[in-house]
Amino acid sequence: MCASSFLAEGHDVVATRRTLLLAALAAGLPLAASSTTAQASKLDPAQTMITFPDAIKFVPWSGAPPHSGEMATLYGGLDTPGPYLVLMKWYPGYMSAPHSYASDRLSLVLSGTWWVNSGADFDPNQTVPVPAGGFVRRVAHTPHYDGVKRDAKEPAVIALFGIAPVDLTLVDPSKPGWRQV
Repeated sequence: MCASSFLAEGHDVVATRRTLLLAALAAGLPLAASSTTAQASKLDPAQTMITFPDAIKFVPWSGAPPHSGEMATLYGGLDTPGPYLVLMKWYPGYMSAPHSYASDRLSLVLSGTWWVNSGADFDPNQTVPVPAGGFVRRVAHTPHYDGVKRDAKEPAVIALFGIAPVDLTLVDPSKPGWRQV
């Protein structure tokens, strides 16, 4: 049958080509799926390390008021040279005093709302709310403060990444590093 008589009989060339193409693809799917499954390797825990949520252990901050904050170290350490990743949990009613770090610090709010501001002064009413999913970059050697306001319904959990050792410098070392708000 020639193309002109095929079209004259009312056949849709595009639909016919599409049907043939889909049939050819569908015929190869079982073979492709079975060969991929057969060759899949098992997870090597020496190459891919997983920590499930129930294994993440938060510990209270040293020297801070009870129930003000906790931290869980996921990678590296704040005193060990090199990159680190920690989870910081701020409880409602506490903020840090203005301080700075020697290197940039990258932060991602995982849950709750984290209140932040920059500057050497301390005014919780001027803080900006950063909700879950928000990203904050703290530039090295710039004073800032942050925490969770008293009326918050839940703590804020923040993932922090930076380069250690962490060199925290309080703007006013004669005052406590934590403020109840």
